[in-house]
Amino acid sequence: MNTIKLNKVPEVSSIQDMLLQSSRKYGEKLALEDLAATPIPKVTYNQLLQYVLRFGCALKKMGIKERTHIAVISENRVQWGISYLTAMCFNYVIVPIDKNLNVNEIMNIIHESDAEVIIFSDSFNSMIRERHDVFKKLKTFISMDLPSEKEGFLSMISMLAGNKPCGQDELPKINPEDMAEIIFTSGSLGRAKGVMLSQKNLAANLVSMVSMMFIYPEDRFLSVLPIHHTYECTCGFLCPLYSGASAHYARSLKTVVEDLQKVKATMLLAVPLLYDKMFKRISKTIQDDKVKSKIVPPMVAVTGLFEKVGWKGIKKKIFKELHERFGGHIRVFIAGGAAPDPKVAKGLREFGFAFIQGYGLTETAPILALNQIDNFKDDAAGLPLPRVELKINKPDGDGVGEVYAKAPNVMIGYYKNEKLTAESFDDGWFRTGDLGYFDKDGFLHISGRKKNVIIAKNGKNVFPEEVEDILNRSPYILESLVYGEQDPKHDEIIAVQLVIDAEAFIEYSGKNNVQITDELIKKTIDSVIKDSNKELSSYKQIKKYYIREHEFEKTTTQKIKRYLVNKDSEVVGD
Repeated sequence: MNTIKLNKVPEVSSIQDMLLQSSRKYGEKLALEDLAATPIPKVTYNQLLQYVLRFGCALKKMGIKERTHIAVISENRVQWGISYLTAMCFNYVIVPIDKNLNVNEIMNIIHESDAEVIIFSDSFNSMIRERHDVFKKLKTFISMDLPSEKEGFLSMISMLAGNKPCGQDELPKINPEDMAEIIFTSGSLGRAKGVMLSQKNLAANLVSMVSMMFIYPEDRFLSVLPIHHTYECTCGFLCPLYSGASAHYARSLKTVVEDLQKVKATMLLAVPLLYDKMFKRISKTIQDDKVKSKIVPPMVAVTGLFEKVGWKGIKKKIFKELHERFGGHIRVFIAGGAAPDPKVAKGLREFGFAFIQGYGLTETAPILALNQIDNFKDDAAGLPLPRVELKINKPDGDGVGEVYAKAPNVMIGYYKNEKLTAESFDDGWFRTGDLGYFDKDGFLHISGRKKNVIIAKNGKNVFPEEVEDILNRSPYILESLVYGEQDPKHDEIIAVQLVIDAEAFIEYSGKNNVQITDELIKKTIDSVIKDSNKELSSYKQIKKYYIREHEFEKTTTQKIKRYLVNKDSEVVGD
């Protein structure tokens, strides 16, 4: 069994407690920074606390009572953080809304959450102005960008400038076990699920997580994922604030490399798709260079040997040019939101980048298991966090069963949905809905979502995610979705819908002076499917594929919305 080394970290009982402790300890150190132009571009720890005390005091003066539900929707920015922390410190309930949802979904969440106050950026001004009469409970509208009050909209800037801060002794007493946050999934009217988290859930997760993966005050996080999502909110926003580090908000996904260089980021949290694209680009650059394609592979092998005998840091020196492209200061890449391809993790590590992944759900605030920088397995979700109990319920012959969790970071339940809450727990254990197993070293491995499993004709489980990982390694496939399909000859077969990578085909066409035709695409994808099937057991092999015209619709963390996928794409091969 693996022995986990833990770091000594401060205990915090709530997010209010965390902010007060960090302000005392880190004072004039930079806490948050916007790389885009905004009304409050950056704040130190002291300034952050003062803004929170001013904003909370302004809300109290307006008669906004404790436990009021406050919705917030905007791009990642300092003011989102001020809004969130004000709710935590003044005993309100925060409702973060995904800025990428459509109007119907946003309206649904505002309604379902019972929000009475909404804080929003300029992007949502017209949407809210056109529809604000629809919401009977929503009474207070606060714009992050208006310089002053205008036509029923309050100005956050004016509220911060025109109010004295409350004293810290005026802060309300927080019950860490009360609901502090409701995080809604997207969904049609009446069907969105609201996960209720307490300050205890969040604080417990911070303490456990940082005890396994230490964050230094010198660390600089580049924030690229939407901050409403629990993964980014807990790990990329609260975690640096707890540790005295700084979070810097990227201008967009297109400017990530430039922004990494600008802030000399040491930490990047991202979803696997971003790392996949990053690694494909690195590999392609090397393959296209005649000299590099010959010398890099042996350099990777030799530096690997040097590191094994104790010459740490040799890869960073040898591959310095590559590290400089990402700002030259990356300490670790962290993947979450979905399982990364182990080959990508190994590939980035071979160039000297530390790479780890964790596992969790919105319902667990979010982390349950985590790899460590010097204690990891690329194909594993990680080791259970301290104070987190995990077990495999009803394991099959291979030890695979549903992952159950019991921990202080497990949610209170689903908002106004006692039936769904009851169904999500089994004798005090939270049912994750993920199938997995533990290896002999205690690492948790996730096989796939229980609801996605395909039962092969021999009765064995086929996990679509495993097959998709293999397919997506091909440069000619942009993304894929594997599922079971009824077939008159063979009962259920393994089928896949895929989106081809236009860039790869255009490049192939140019290099080989051939025209891109249906025949060329079919011949290439046939070959990809054939090669992929060689890596799979016979009952997992793909029997039919379809090519889609458009990319799949995805969640914030770039997971394909499987339930939206229809099976009417053109059949190309079987």
